[in-house]
Amino acid sequence: MVTVILTIQLALPGVNSLKEKRHIIKSLITHIRNNFNVSVAEIVENDILRRATIGVAVVSNSNSFGHQVVSKAVNWVEKIPEVIILDYQTESY
Repeated sequence: MVTVILTIQLALPGVNSLKEKRHIIKSLITHIRNNFNVSVAEIVENDILRRATIGVAVVSNSNSFGHQVVSKAVNWVEKIPEVIILDYQTESY
């Protein structure tokens, strides 16, 4: 069993309220969870207005499959106009 963990640091430049931020992040989390069959959550910076960090976890029997899934998730997030990816990291266990 292999666990691949993805951490994505995001900038939200057009956000003017925590309510607006939470709407964008909740939509992003729901889409990632439903379309990539992964566990996902906002993990830090919950109350910082224009930043967010998302954690994504994939459990698989193949390391390459886990990395393939998180790569697709990153590619999808890159296409969202409301967010900018500042950095992302993957780890395998």
